[in-house]
Amino acid sequence: MGLSTSPGPVATPVPHVGAGVVWDLGNVLIDWDASRAIAAGVGEDEAARFLGADDFDFRAYNHGPDSGMTWDEAEAAVARSHPHWLAHARAYRAHFPASLVGEVPGTPELVRALHAGGVPQWGLTNWSHELYPHAPRMFEVLALLEDVVVSGTEGLAKPDPRVYELLVARTGRALGELVFVDDRPENVDAAVALGMTGLVFTDAEALRVDLAGLGLPL
Repeated sequence: MGLSTSPGPVATPVPHVGAGVVWDLGNVLIDWDASRAIAAGVGEDEAARFLGADDFDFRAYNHGPDSGMTWDEAEAAVARSHPHWLAHARAYRAHFPASLVGEVPGTPELVRALHAGGVPQWGLTNWSHELYPHAPRMFEVLALLEDVVVSGTEGLAKPDPRVYELLVARTGRALGELVFVDDRPENVDAAVALGMTGLVFTDAEALRVDLAGLGLPL
């Protein structure tokens, strides 16, 4: 999963009638805070030092397993290149459930409302294959999604266009019939470039307004 950045504008094209919704998970449905997992292993001060380090890019490190690398491979690479950060890097995997803080306020209620209204929904998440099973065990709202495309399982991560193209087979819908919600503007931009309607997530109330504006039953 990628660390969040400042949101961008809503991308507009209007989907076809009967559209489905595709959800990013981390920091859209699930409140994810990598520092909590790292701190569980090395302490809060060391976690902050690690995540703010000039000589280590945690986002790039995390993107490896999100793209299909195993955690053993990722940690071995740190052992070779940054051995002084190895305990910190290992702490993230070892204590990963601590990073899943809870539901993002309001968005699971939108999933439930859309489900009650008969709107099909899916997930598209940058998440490692090995760690994703924690999510459905901890968050029952994910059972309302018809399927979840997990980047680490597919070996493709957002914003690679190929991971969005997998949605055609997994959803049975043309991309132009899908509304994509993500907190990272670059991921939304990639979806819009392929013909999806994209919404940059900022908060649940703004998202409710945007989805209702597209004619979805909220």
